Amino acid sequence: MDEKSGKITYINGPVVRVSGAENLKMREMVLVGNKQLIGEVISVERETATVQVYEETAGLARGERIVPTGRPLSVKLGPGIIKNIFDGIQRPLQKMYEESKAFIPEGVGMVSIDEEKIWDAEVLVRVGDVLSAGSIYAKVQETAIVEHRLMVPPDAEGKVVFAEKNGSYNIEHVLVKLESGQGFYELKMYQLWPVRNARPVSRRNSIGKPLITGQRVIDSFFPLAKGGTAAIPGGFGTGKTITQHQLAKWSDADIIIYIGVGERGNEMTEVLEDFPGISDPRSGKSIMERTVLIANTSNMPVAAREASIYTGITIAEYFRDMGYNIAIMADSTSRWAEALREISGRLEEMPAEEGYPAYLPSRLAQFYERAGDVETLGGRDGSITIIGAVSPAGGDFSEPVTQNTKRVVSTFLALDKSLAHERHYPAINWLRSYSGYIADLSPWYEENAAPDMLSLRAKLLRLLQEEDKLIEIVKLVGEDILPDDQRLILEIARVIKVGYLQQNAYHKNDAHVSLKKQHKMLGVIDRVYDRAYKCVKIGAPISKVKNDELFYKITTMKYNIPEDKPEMFDELIKEIDNFYDGLESMYGKEVKGQ
Repeated sequence: MDEKSGKITYINGPVVRVSGAENLKMREMVLVGNKQLIGEVISVERETATVQVYEETAGLARGERIVPTGRPLSVKLGPGIIKNIFDGIQRPLQKMYEESKAFIPEGVGMVSIDEEKIWDAEVLVRVGDVLSAGSIYAKVQETAIVEHRLMVPPDAEGKVVFAEKNGSYNIEHVLVKLESGQGFYELKMYQLWPVRNARPVSRRNSIGKPLITGQRVIDSFFPLAKGGTAAIPGGFGTGKTITQHQLAKWSDADIIIYIGVGERGNEMTEVLEDFPGISDPRSGKSIMERTVLIANTSNMPVAAREASIYTGITIAEYFRDMGYNIAIMADSTSRWAEALREISGRLEEMPAEEGYPAYLPSRLAQFYERAGDVETLGGRDGSITIIGAVSPAGGDFSEPVTQNTKRVVSTFLALDKSLAHERHYPAINWLRSYSGYIADLSPWYEENAAPDMLSLRAKLLRLLQEEDKLIEIVKLVGEDILPDDQRLILEIARVIKVGYLQQNAYHKNDAHVSLKKQHKMLGVIDRVYDRAYKCVKIGAPISKVKNDELFYKITTMKYNIPEDKPEMFDELIKEIDNFYDGLESMYGKEVKGQ
């Protein structure tokens, strides 16, 4: 080894100090010790550098050498990413399992996508064409769903002086050669990109399209936007992971990137076992045909946990640049923040609130700011939507990770422990949650869903807020003391909560619900409230107004009315009108049905 490559003088878990490191650069990737463990330079002071090691450092000794690689920690971007499962630094876990079975081997190097696999490439350019950054020069059918578009890297451009014929090649094969003022540039089937650097774009577009999830409480009440950001905070057992699984399974994103950050191994096992068997609602193929999994479980090296979300977002930006809409599920950013805290402690940095480093807010903001709806360098539109789960200790939303996340996301889906205990899933609290995209998405909902959908949402949300105030009175003096119009609010609120907001992930008619069906359901609930309220106002007692059989039909319509029979909602509305028409006649006052 080169004597100037540096010598280890101090080891503290994943943190290693190196002397004689005058050649090392900040954020440079290095190979640590005799086992060639992968690390990254995180501070440089005179001839001393501090290295963050992404593998287990057990057995590493003082005096062993550090070898610089001359480039930052990067990921390899090319065919072979989709359907794969990687660790936090893009090493394929399936391949490592085949080599070492139960345990991740040490010092395997920066293996990533398969360099030997043959792909059928269609070259789209000819000699003499001029290509700029982001131009597509070839395409590969990576899976049955995803067409992999090979692009000129952001730092390259020039005139095509060589173009390979269509054929079958591995990713190392040169498909195109460019000539520019700086010389020649070879375009292979992949490109390298530093994970901590956002990929450049032409411009950011304004938010205007929702990410349709098929989950009523989200799509109707607290919508997500393509290119937006969302947080799902909740204590242990409130359903963060299952909510993210539902979003991954049913959202209308083109590609899903699921990052398991420091979660239990059995939860990632559930993902690995469930996802291949899930049929994509748009293509009918397995959802794995458009999914990338990044697993860094709680027993894996803590430093790689810190890197995993950067690996995930860089892969997302690469597919976004092809013109796809990407949804990232990060589960959970609290475990990522804990990794920051542990490494910060080992670096002996001054702790801030609850021991987290002072730069926690800026790191969270840097991650979420890489979301967005953009025009890429190649002139295509693409988006990245980030949905991060947060695991506050004891469900305390005032802790630093939740509070700092809340400052930078626009949709906040607060999970509630009491709802989870009542088996109300998704356990999203309708009083503590919010979406900042309502105004941005209103034109889209009016044009593509229904003109009155968001106004219905606002009306029913006001009823739920009013019910919350009435519940406090009921706890003190009982429900019987309330006037009938307020008792009606309590009854309708129960219908909204059980019949609409509660959703069964295992029922064929309820796991995924289209916007059309959601609007019909909202309309039914609105109609029964309006008709019942008029009857109460002309003197009908609540005992007559609340017809148990009718209310039961409304509460169970989510199960009993399939997507392909919307006319059944019209029949239900007719039944509501007939019942309340009779009730109005009985009390001797004619009121026109709306």
